[in-house]
Amino acid sequence: MKQPLVLALNPSVDVEWRVPQVRWEEKNDVLSERRWPGGKGVNVARWLGHLRARPRLLIPLGGATGREMEAGLKRMRVALDVVPLRESTRANVIVTAQAGGQLRFNPLGPTLSPEEWKAVFRQTKSSLSQASLLILSGSLPRGVAVDAYAELIRLADDAGVRTLLDCDGPRFVKAVKARPFLVKPNWHELEQWAGRGLRSIRDVRQEAKRLSKLTRGWVLASLGERGALLLNDALNFELLAQSPAVKAVNTVGAGDALLAAVANQIHRGQAPEKWLVSGVAAGSAATCCVAGVLPSVQEIAKVRESVLVKQVS
Repeated sequence: MKQPLVLALNPSVDVEWRVPQVRWEEKNDVLSERRWPGGKGVNVARWLGHLRARPRLLIPLGGATGREMEAGLKRMRVALDVVPLRESTRANVIVTAQAGGQLRFNPLGPTLSPEEWKAVFRQTKSSLSQASLLILSGSLPRGVAVDAYAELIRLADDAGVRTLLDCDGPRFVKAVKARPFLVKPNWHELEQWAGRGLRSIRDVRQEAKRLSKLTRGWVLASLGERGALLLNDALNFELLAQSPAVKAVNTVGAGDALLAAVANQIHRGQAPEKWLVSGVAAGSAATCCVAGVLPSVQEIAKVRESVLVKQVS
Protein backbone atom coordinates (compact mmCIF):
# COMPACT_ATOMS: atom_id res chain seq x y z
CA MET A 1 0.00 0.00 0.00
CA LYS A 2 1.31 3.45 -0.88
CA GLN A 3 2.06 5.82 1.97
CA PRO A 4 2.59 9.57 2.51
CA LEU A 5 6.22 10.57 1.97
CA VAL A 6 7.43 13.46 4.14
CA LEU A 7 10.66 15.26 3.28
CA ALA A 8 12.22 17.14 6.22
CA LEU A 9 15.26 18.90 4.76
CA ASN A 10 16.26 21.00 7.77
CA PRO A 11 15.12 19.12 10.90
CA SER A 12 16.11 19.87 14.46
CA VAL A 13 16.23 18.39 17.91
CA ASP A 14 13.92 20.67 19.86
CA VAL A 15 15.08 21.62 23.35
CA GLU A 16 12.83 23.31 25.89
CA TRP A 17 14.33 25.06 28.90
CA ARG A 18 11.89 26.10 31.62
CA VAL A 19 12.96 29.12 33.66
CA PRO A 20 11.26 31.19 36.39
CA GLN A 21 11.59 34.29 34.23
CA VAL A 22 13.95 35.70 31.62
CA ARG A 23 16.45 38.14 33.15
CA TRP A 24 18.55 40.00 30.62
CA GLU A 25 22.30 40.22 31.31
CA GLU A 26 21.84 38.04 34.40
CA LYS A 27 22.21 34.33 35.14
CA ASN A 28 19.02 32.40 34.32
CA ASP A 29 18.42 29.16 36.22
CA VAL A 30 17.07 26.34 34.04
CA LEU A 31 14.51 24.42 36.12
CA SER A 32 14.07 21.58 33.62
CA GLU A 33 15.04 20.50 30.12
CA ARG A 34 13.16 18.40 27.55
CA ARG A 35 14.48 17.19 24.18
CA TRP A 36 12.57 15.61 21.30
CA PRO A 37 12.78 15.20 17.49
CA GLY A 38 11.37 18.36 15.93
CA GLY A 39 11.23 20.65 12.94
CA LYS A 40 8.20 21.13 10.70
CA GLY A 41 8.60 18.05 8.49
CA VAL A 42 9.35 15.80 11.47
CA ASN A 43 6.27 17.15 13.27
CA VAL A 44 4.12 16.36 10.23
CA ALA A 45 5.51 12.81 10.03
CA ARG A 46 4.94 12.24 13.75
CA TRP A 47 1.35 13.46 13.45
CA LEU A 48 0.67 11.29 10.40
CA GLY A 49 1.91 8.27 12.32
CA HIS A 50 -0.26 9.29 15.28
CA LEU A 51 -3.25 9.36 12.90
CA ARG A 52 -2.31 5.87 11.64
CA ALA A 53 -1.40 6.96 8.11
CA ARG A 54 1.89 4.97 8.16
CA PRO A 55 4.09 7.74 6.66
CA ARG A 56 7.70 7.43 5.54
CA LEU A 57 10.11 10.21 6.51
CA LEU A 58 13.09 11.09 4.34
CA ILE A 59 15.57 13.07 6.39
CA PRO A 60 19.21 14.24 6.09
CA LEU A 61 21.04 13.92 9.43
CA GLY A 62 24.56 14.47 10.71
CA GLY A 63 26.67 14.54 13.85
CA ALA A 64 25.72 13.73 17.43
CA THR A 65 22.47 15.69 17.17
CA GLY A 66 21.57 13.72 14.06
CA ARG A 67 22.17 10.44 15.89
CA GLU A 68 20.00 11.68 18.76
CA MET A 69 17.27 12.57 16.26
CA GLU A 70 17.41 9.18 14.53
CA ALA A 71 17.28 7.28 17.84
CA GLY A 72 14.33 9.38 19.01
CA LEU A 73 12.37 8.82 15.80
CA LYS A 74 12.97 5.08 15.96
CA ARG A 75 11.66 5.03 19.53
CA MET A 76 8.56 6.79 18.19
CA ARG A 77 8.31 4.11 15.48
CA VAL A 78 8.57 6.58 12.61
CA ALA A 79 9.69 4.78 9.43
CA LEU A 80 12.60 6.75 8.01
CA ASP A 81 15.30 6.86 5.37
CA VAL A 82 18.39 8.79 6.46
CA VAL A 83 20.77 10.62 4.12
CA PRO A 84 24.03 11.08 6.08
CA LEU A 85 25.56 14.56 6.34
CA ARG A 86 29.07 15.69 7.24
CA GLU A 87 27.83 18.62 9.34
CA SER A 88 25.73 18.28 12.46
CA THR A 89 21.95 18.56 12.59
CA ARG A 90 20.78 21.65 14.47
CA ALA A 91 19.10 21.97 17.86
CA ASN A 92 16.37 24.58 18.34
CA VAL A 93 16.00 26.05 21.83
CA ILE A 94 12.67 27.13 23.33
CA VAL A 95 12.91 29.11 26.58
CA THR A 96 9.60 28.99 28.45
CA ALA A 97 9.19 31.32 31.42
CA GLN A 98 6.90 30.47 34.32
CA ALA A 99 6.01 34.14 34.43
CA GLY A 100 4.68 33.80 30.87
CA GLY A 101 6.03 34.06 27.35
CA GLN A 102 8.53 32.15 25.26
CA LEU A 103 11.80 32.84 23.47
CA ARG A 104 12.75 30.67 20.48
CA PHE A 105 16.26 30.32 19.06
CA ASN A 106 16.61 28.51 15.73
CA PRO A 107 20.13 27.93 14.32
CA LEU A 108 20.40 27.94 10.55
CA GLY A 109 21.52 24.31 10.51
CA PRO A 110 24.07 22.41 8.42
CA THR A 111 25.25 23.33 4.93
CA LEU A 112 24.60 20.53 2.43
CA SER A 113 27.29 19.84 -0.15
CA PRO A 114 26.26 19.36 -3.82
CA GLU A 115 26.87 15.62 -3.40
CA GLU A 116 24.64 15.47 -0.30
CA TRP A 117 21.84 17.32 -2.09
CA LYS A 118 22.11 14.94 -5.05
CA ALA A 119 21.78 12.02 -2.63
CA VAL A 120 18.60 13.56 -1.16
CA PHE A 121 17.20 14.12 -4.63
CA ARG A 122 17.99 10.56 -5.75
CA GLN A 123 16.40 9.07 -2.63
CA THR A 124 13.27 11.21 -3.13
CA LYS A 125 12.97 10.09 -6.75
CA SER A 126 13.36 6.46 -5.73
CA SER A 127 10.78 6.76 -2.93
CA LEU A 128 8.07 8.36 -5.07
CA SER A 129 7.11 5.03 -6.61
CA GLN A 130 5.62 4.00 -3.25
CA ALA A 131 4.22 7.41 -2.28
CA SER A 132 0.57 8.47 -2.16
CA LEU A 133 1.62 12.07 -1.46
CA LEU A 134 4.81 14.10 -1.15
CA ILE A 135 4.79 16.56 1.75
CA LEU A 136 7.41 19.32 1.69
CA SER A 137 7.52 21.20 4.97
CA GLY A 138 9.93 23.64 6.56
CA SER A 139 12.99 25.65 5.64
CA LEU A 140 15.67 24.69 3.15
CA PRO A 141 19.15 23.95 4.50
CA ARG A 142 22.09 26.09 3.52
CA GLY A 143 23.78 25.00 0.32
CA VAL A 144 20.48 24.10 -1.36
CA ALA A 145 19.14 26.34 -4.13
CA VAL A 146 16.08 28.47 -3.38
CA ASP A 147 14.16 26.68 -6.15
CA ALA A 148 14.76 23.21 -4.64
CA TYR A 149 11.14 22.75 -3.62
CA ALA A 150 9.99 23.73 -7.11
CA GLU A 151 12.35 21.11 -8.53
CA LEU A 152 10.95 18.45 -6.17
CA ILE A 153 7.35 19.38 -7.02
CA ARG A 154 8.07 18.90 -10.72
CA LEU A 155 9.77 15.58 -9.93
CA ALA A 156 6.68 14.38 -8.04
CA ASP A 157 4.38 15.64 -10.77
CA ASP A 158 6.29 13.60 -13.36
CA ALA A 159 5.77 10.54 -11.10
CA GLY A 160 2.03 11.25 -10.78
CA VAL A 161 2.30 12.09 -7.06
CA ARG A 162 0.46 15.07 -5.54
CA THR A 163 2.51 17.51 -3.46
CA LEU A 164 1.56 19.42 -0.32
CA LEU A 165 3.76 22.44 0.45
CA ASP A 166 4.37 24.39 3.67
CA CYS A 167 7.23 26.90 3.59
CA ASP A 168 7.72 30.65 3.38
CA GLY A 169 9.69 33.48 1.80
CA PRO A 170 11.58 33.23 -1.52
CA ARG A 171 11.39 29.42 -1.53
CA PHE A 172 7.58 29.71 -1.39
CA VAL A 173 7.51 32.19 -4.26
CA LYS A 174 9.55 29.81 -6.43
CA ALA A 175 7.70 26.67 -5.36
CA VAL A 176 4.13 27.81 -6.01
CA LYS A 177 5.00 28.45 -9.65
CA ALA A 178 5.57 24.69 -9.98
CA ARG A 179 1.87 24.21 -9.06
CA PRO A 180 1.73 21.93 -6.02
CA PHE A 181 -1.58 20.21 -5.32
CA LEU A 182 -2.03 22.11 -2.03
CA VAL A 183 -0.19 24.95 -0.31
CA LYS A 184 -0.57 25.88 3.38
CA PRO A 185 0.47 29.46 4.12
CA ASN A 186 -0.39 31.03 7.44
CA TRP A 187 -1.64 34.61 7.64
CA HIS A 188 1.88 36.12 7.81
CA GLU A 189 3.24 33.92 5.02
CA LEU A 190 0.35 34.90 2.77
CA GLU A 191 1.12 38.56 3.52
CA GLN A 192 4.75 37.92 2.52
CA TRP A 193 3.67 36.42 -0.78
CA ALA A 194 1.07 39.12 -1.45
CA GLY A 195 3.48 41.94 -0.62
CA ARG A 196 0.90 43.73 1.54
CA GLY A 197 -0.74 43.59 4.93
CA LEU A 198 -3.96 41.58 5.21
CA ARG A 199 -6.30 43.18 7.73
CA SER A 200 -9.27 40.81 7.53
CA ILE A 201 -10.32 37.32 6.53
CA ARG A 202 -11.81 38.91 3.44
CA ASP A 203 -8.31 40.15 2.51
CA VAL A 204 -6.91 36.66 3.19
CA ARG A 205 -9.62 35.16 0.97
CA GLN A 206 -8.75 37.55 -1.86
CA GLU A 207 -5.06 36.64 -1.84
CA ALA A 208 -5.73 32.93 -1.32
CA LYS A 209 -7.97 33.02 -4.39
CA ARG A 210 -5.22 34.71 -6.38
CA LEU A 211 -2.74 32.09 -5.17
CA SER A 212 -5.11 29.28 -6.16
CA LYS A 213 -5.39 30.73 -9.65
CA LEU A 214 -1.60 30.59 -9.91
CA THR A 215 -1.21 27.02 -8.62
CA ARG A 216 -4.47 25.76 -10.18
CA GLY A 217 -4.94 23.87 -6.94
CA TRP A 218 -5.89 24.03 -3.28
CA VAL A 219 -4.92 26.74 -0.80
CA LEU A 220 -5.23 26.04 2.92
CA ALA A 221 -4.74 29.31 4.78
CA SER A 222 -4.22 28.76 8.52
CA LEU A 223 -5.61 31.60 10.60
CA GLY A 224 -4.38 30.73 14.08
CA GLU A 225 -7.12 30.83 16.70
CA ARG A 226 -9.62 31.85 14.00
CA GLY A 227 -9.33 28.48 12.24
CA ALA A 228 -8.52 27.92 8.58
CA LEU A 229 -9.76 28.70 5.08
CA LEU A 230 -9.77 26.05 2.34
CA LEU A 231 -10.16 27.33 -1.19
CA ASN A 232 -9.91 26.09 -4.79
CA ASP A 233 -10.64 28.75 -7.40
CA ALA A 234 -11.03 26.35 -10.34
CA LEU A 235 -13.58 24.25 -8.46
CA ASN A 236 -15.37 27.30 -7.01
CA PHE A 237 -14.85 25.81 -3.53
CA GLU A 238 -14.51 27.97 -0.40
CA LEU A 239 -15.05 26.94 3.21
CA LEU A 240 -14.02 28.52 6.49
CA ALA A 241 -13.67 26.39 9.64
CA GLN A 242 -13.65 28.17 12.98
CA SER A 243 -11.50 26.82 15.78
CA PRO A 244 -13.39 25.85 18.92
CA ALA A 245 -12.57 27.57 22.20
CA VAL A 246 -9.79 25.60 23.87
CA LYS A 247 -7.38 26.31 26.70
CA ALA A 248 -4.17 26.81 24.73
CA VAL A 249 -0.87 26.20 26.51
CA ASN A 250 1.43 26.14 23.47
CA THR A 251 1.30 26.99 19.77
CA VAL A 252 4.51 25.26 18.58
CA GLY A 253 3.59 22.66 15.94
CA ALA A 254 -0.11 23.55 15.62
CA GLY A 255 0.26 24.36 11.92
CA ASP A 256 2.09 21.07 11.37
CA ALA A 257 -0.78 19.21 13.05
CA LEU A 258 -3.22 21.00 10.76
CA LEU A 259 -1.27 20.02 7.64
CA ALA A 260 -0.78 16.42 8.76
CA ALA A 261 -4.47 15.88 9.46
CA VAL A 262 -5.39 17.34 6.06
CA ALA A 263 -2.77 15.15 4.37
CA ASN A 264 -4.17 12.11 6.19
CA GLN A 265 -7.66 12.78 4.83
CA ILE A 266 -6.36 13.34 1.28
CA HIS A 267 -4.35 10.11 1.55
CA ARG A 268 -7.54 8.28 2.54
CA GLY A 269 -9.55 9.75 -0.35
CA GLN A 270 -11.92 11.81 1.80
CA ALA A 271 -13.86 14.90 0.70
CA PRO A 272 -12.39 18.42 1.07
CA GLU A 273 -14.78 19.45 3.85
CA LYS A 274 -13.49 16.54 5.91
CA TRP A 275 -9.88 17.66 5.19
CA LEU A 276 -10.68 21.05 6.69
CA VAL A 277 -12.60 19.89 9.76
CA SER A 278 -9.99 17.25 10.63
CA GLY A 279 -7.16 19.74 10.13
CA VAL A 280 -8.63 22.45 12.34
CA ALA A 281 -9.48 19.89 15.02
CA ALA A 282 -5.91 18.56 15.09
CA GLY A 283 -4.39 22.04 15.09
CA SER A 284 -6.64 23.18 17.92
CA ALA A 285 -6.05 20.03 19.97
CA ALA A 286 -2.29 20.44 19.50
CA THR A 287 -2.37 23.78 21.33
CA CYS A 288 -3.71 22.05 24.46
CA CYS A 289 -0.47 20.08 24.94
CA VAL A 290 3.04 21.21 25.83
CA ALA A 291 5.46 21.42 22.90
CA GLY A 292 6.42 18.05 21.45
CA VAL A 293 3.53 16.13 23.06
CA LEU A 294 0.62 14.96 20.88
CA PRO A 295 -2.97 14.83 22.15
CA SER A 296 -4.82 11.52 22.21
CA VAL A 297 -7.03 10.48 19.32
CA GLN A 298 -9.99 10.75 21.72
CA GLU A 299 -9.07 14.35 22.59
CA ILE A 300 -8.84 15.25 18.90
CA ALA A 301 -12.23 13.66 18.22
CA LYS A 302 -13.79 15.67 21.07
CA VAL A 303 -12.43 18.92 19.65
CA ARG A 304 -13.62 17.96 16.15
CA GLU A 305 -17.21 17.91 17.39
CA SER A 306 -17.00 21.66 18.10
CA VAL A 307 -15.45 22.79 14.79
CA LEU A 308 -17.85 25.08 12.94
CA VAL A 309 -17.80 25.20 9.12
CA LYS A 310 -19.37 27.96 7.06
CA GLN A 311 -19.22 29.60 3.67
CA VAL A 312 -16.98 32.66 3.40
CA SER A 313 -19.04 35.85 3.48
